[in-house]
Amino acid sequence: MTKAVWAALIAVLAVAGVARADDYPSRPITIIVPFAAGGPSDAMARVLAERMRVSLGQPLVVENVTGAGGSIGVGRAVQSPPDGYTISFGHLGTHVANGAVYKLKYDLVTDLEPVVLLPSNPMIVVSKNAAPATSLKELLDWLKSRPSPPTAGTAGAGSGSHIAGVYFESVSGIKLQYVPYRGTAPALNDLIAGQIDIIVDQTSNSISQVRAGTIRAYAVTDDKRLASAPEIPTAEEAGLKGFNMTLWSGMWVPKGTPKEIVAKLNTAAVEALNDPAVRKQLENQGLEMTPKDQLTPEALATRQKAEIAKWWPIIKAANIKVD
Repeated sequence: MTKAVWAALIAVLAVAGVARADDYPSRPITIIVPFAAGGPSDAMARVLAERMRVSLGQPLVVENVTGAGGSIGVGRAVQSPPDGYTISFGHLGTHVANGAVYKLKYDLVTDLEPVVLLPSNPMIVVSKNAAPATSLKELLDWLKSRPSPPTAGTAGAGSGSHIAGVYFESVSGIKLQYVPYRGTAPALNDLIAGQIDIIVDQTSNSISQVRAGTIRAYAVTDDKRLASAPEIPTAEEAGLKGFNMTLWSGMWVPKGTPKEIVAKLNTAAVEALNDPAVRKQLENQGLEMTPKDQLTPEALATRQKAEIAKWWPIIKAANIKVD
């Protein structure tokens, strides 16, 4: 093939790529949520999908692909065509911690393109109602007095609830027995039923049950109280120093997705997050909204890399791994 023919072919492909970006989207978009329906990630994704449909002119369909702490769902997205029709929805657990926990067949940084940094979810320490404690100090005393390790529900090895549990162990000195589920929604169901003792859960997953009185809350892991639940103290206020953790979320697309398509998705997500009705829904779930100057692909990339540098050593030191 001559240089002239090769140059012409490249030009044709480039024009075709631009045309596809200009026509995008022309059919429904799939958001892969790597956890069970009904959980906090699923709830946030569905709220955003409904509003992003208005901006993009096409439906955004949530597909729940569970298993292996979310790594199966992320892998499905990585292997999808880089055409903007598959979005990977995830958080600190799926797009940071899993790289230190599982032997992944993909790279969480280089095999995905960041789209937008989404609201964050402070964790909350909650117990079954049968626990004889009304404060975090009383809860810690009760957990320490148990003849066998208290049971803590998680969404699987390396999930946000598992990492938060390990962090809780390190600052409290209490050893937990982890009970893995296919998401925090089924874990919460068992907590309500009294089948497990505690969860260090995402606030958005537990707050409605706390309000309903079916479980008991003791502290949030943010550095300030939640505007939606100001009666719940921070862990620092409740006496557990150093227990501060936020489970941020984000959206990614497969590597090689055209920048114009990434920009369209980012714009749609930002418009959704700036919509007063959407903000109210997310804030009522206990979510902390992302600062407006951080609603960029670059901000998500920076946060992801910084969190990998922070959490991988902690996870490896705790020997959390799955072959």
